[in-house]
Amino acid sequence: MPIHLTCRHFLMACCAIDYHVIHTIGYLMRIIVFGLGAIGGVVAAQLSLAGHSVIGIARGHQLEAVSRSGLALLTPEGKKTATFPVCADPREISFSSSDAVLLAMKGQDTAQALFQLKAAGVVEQPVFCFQNGVANETLALRFFRNVYGVTVMLPADFEKPGEVAAYGVPKIGIFDIGRYPAGIDAAVVNLCQILNASGFVANARSDVIRSKYRKLLGNLRNIIDAAFGDEQLQEKWYEKARAEAEEVLMTAGIEWDSFDASARSQMVMTAIPGRSRIGSSTLQSVVRGTGSLETSYLNGEIVLLGRLHNLETPYNSALCSLSEKLANGQLTPKTATDVPVASVP
Repeated sequence: MPIHLTCRHFLMACCAIDYHVIHTIGYLMRIIVFGLGAIGGVVAAQLSLAGHSVIGIARGHQLEAVSRSGLALLTPEGKKTATFPVCADPREISFSSSDAVLLAMKGQDTAQALFQLKAAGVVEQPVFCFQNGVANETLALRFFRNVYGVTVMLPADFEKPGEVAAYGVPKIGIFDIGRYPAGIDAAVVNLCQILNASGFVANARSDVIRSKYRKLLGNLRNIIDAAFGDEQLQEKWYEKARAEAEEVLMTAGIEWDSFDASARSQMVMTAIPGRSRIGSSTLQSVVRGTGSLETSYLNGEIVLLGRLHNLETPYNSALCSLSEKLANGQLTPKTATDVPVASVP
């Protein structure tokens, strides 16, 4: 049965849509969340619980679990389960002009997702990149006209199928959202209103790429968190990798902003009773045994820029190599020692 029929019947039977919200934003934006991992899962579950129309696209055991029992969202305030339609392929969805697509897969999986969306008939619908790194937006522009960058600040875990955890309070997460490469339009404003009314903080940014480069500098730590157990080594490697990255970005003429300190009180990391946070999204991928990591789109972005501008990036290059060893099982998480760093031509 086509997913649009399932969705209509599902909403009629189960979902209490907040029509005050619809009136406020001008129309009902159906949210298609492509990738129900930590970020996509939390966003999809929270929007569904807030009464918005959501369809998830997932795979494997996550698809099976959410289809069968819904998606459990664990927060410091308790556990809630969101039930919404989920499918394996966007071609199962009958897309409409009021749909918005949220990409929430890792960077290494973006190209395949874009091909699938194109085959499903997506043309003018807004495509929002709820992803780390800065490569996804440019790639998406090869396929679609209306592409948006999203800087994601959302401490979340995805450890087992059918369950995600979010640790931020009072707001679950903070997003900077803007048209790519620049600008603000109605799609940005509408999605920000939806998110702001659903337990998140969403800021419309005409220069969102500056925010994304700032987040990229922070995400250089992801592989370090996954590979090294010693905190002194973690700090040493992050200091070196970040200094290297800042030099490369400045040489390339790329600017980044600073995190608004006033926003810290809006989302405070808070423990969930009976649960310990796993760590970075990279470490979560290693723990789940996914077989691939996004380091090539984080530290690898610095390596790429270094090569384009004839600058050596030995620390970020070495971290990319460590990532490959973690992904293929040659290295156990948190066991790396101070590996030698060679000059990379």
